[in-house]
Amino acid sequence: MRNDLRERREAAGLSQAAMGEALGVSRQTINSIENGKYDPSLPLAFAIASHFATTIEEIFHVD
Repeated sequence: MRNDLRERREAAGLSQAAMGEALGVSRQTINSIENGKYDPSLPLAFAIASHFATTIEEIFHVD
């Protein structure tokens, strides 16, 4: 699954650590999601989408 998390996070001027703190997860979790090594749980995916005021489908893309 592809995602646009890195682009959105950088556009918002957030570091991985700041993004993780905002979502209650580690910087490593954000890094793993951005690199496609970890698919977030549904609650985390909803939290990410909510943080950017968009839908899950706008951030995460099934290939």
